[in-house]
Amino acid sequence: MKVPNSIINLITEKVISRFLKYVRIETTSDETSNESPSTDSQVKFGKLLIDEMEELGIKEIIHDEHGYIYAKISPTKGYEDKPEIGFVAHLDTSPSVSGINIEPTIHRNYSGLDISFEKNPSLILSPKENPELLNYINSDIITSKGDTLLGADDKAGIAEIITACEILLNYPEIEHGPIIIALFPDEEIGKGTQYVDISKIPKICYTIDGSEMGLLQIECFDAWKIKIIFNGLNVHPGYAKDIMVNSIQIACEFFNEIPKLERPEKTKEREGFYHLNFLKGNEEKSEAILIIRDFEESINQKRISYLEELRKKFEEKYKGVKITFNIEHQYSNMKRYIEKTPYIINFAKKAIKMADLDPIIRIIRGGTDGAYLSQKGIPTPNIFAGGYLYHSKKEFIPTIALKKATEVILNLILLYGKDNYQLS
Repeated sequence: MKVPNSIINLITEKVISRFLKYVRIETTSDETSNESPSTDSQVKFGKLLIDEMEELGIKEIIHDEHGYIYAKISPTKGYEDKPEIGFVAHLDTSPSVSGINIEPTIHRNYSGLDISFEKNPSLILSPKENPELLNYINSDIITSKGDTLLGADDKAGIAEIITACEILLNYPEIEHGPIIIALFPDEEIGKGTQYVDISKIPKICYTIDGSEMGLLQIECFDAWKIKIIFNGLNVHPGYAKDIMVNSIQIACEFFNEIPKLERPEKTKEREGFYHLNFLKGNEEKSEAILIIRDFEESINQKRISYLEELRKKFEEKYKGVKITFNIEHQYSNMKRYIEKTPYIINFAKKAIKMADLDPIIRIIRGGTDGAYLSQKGIPTPNIFAGGYLYHSKKEFIPTIALKKATEVILNLILLYGKDNYQLS
């Protein structure tokens, strides 16, 4: 069974309208915050979403003290024994680029030429640099005005999930099992699952957070985060000979020892890296955040061992400096867990094909909340939301991708609701 064309034709207007409304709401997360969620704006956005879901007729909704939202759509009569299916997205946008006062712009009937930005004339979105644009000639494309990111990561995923649920609620002839919506804060700063209540997450889940149409991802980085503190000794620079231990100077030299070919800007595909993404300090004390990524945990362990040797080397070289590490394993490669449940992958492929798309299997050179859920026994592949160039002022999403992702969600719901469904 497929969703009737008469219903599919309603999706486009609904999901675009919802997306344009959501991206205007600022929800930037804050890596320096000790609160959860890290910003109040995520809580406010969550309350808006809850009001919207209640208006749609969703009655079972939880908004917890950490900003997580869990909502349940009851099954249609006779489908109570079908498995619960969960759809996960995140509330926040990346702090790497401003997400304040986003003004989405629709470029109608894209011609194949460069796209310019009203508030950033020097910024150009070019098919020469981004050939995927040429796949959307004559389609509508949404960008910001060039002074902010767009926020398709992951406002698109939220808009698609809620639009699919609106369709289910408005058209009871689409029979289905129980559906769970799970919306998490702070995914962009690696804390999306820090306070998730696993008991509220079904055993079958999909994150809606990928990029191009047709994309299905079952493998991601193994990820580590190391907070490094350099403690030195400051004295008056005029009398510092053989006394001063300049922590920030030593920190700069330390990070210059990291292999230059193992930095993000020098790696691609299955190549891992070290990434220094925060450094501040003075002569007395400096702090840094280093993230380590690879698809194999054993390779990351070798990188950590290298850093340990580097620490010993620098403490011997600079008498008086003390270097401490706080090492955190953020998430594992989800492939090892998802491959144990091939039906979850196969259903996703079939749902994508039902939307007249070819499934594209590709690794995630990053993380996903699905990695943590998979590690906890809830295999959670990642399905496309439709955007490109996430975390940048050039971020864009074709409107057809919003429609197709919503269609895939509905197809999945139909597949799991079939009478011959089996966990095999």
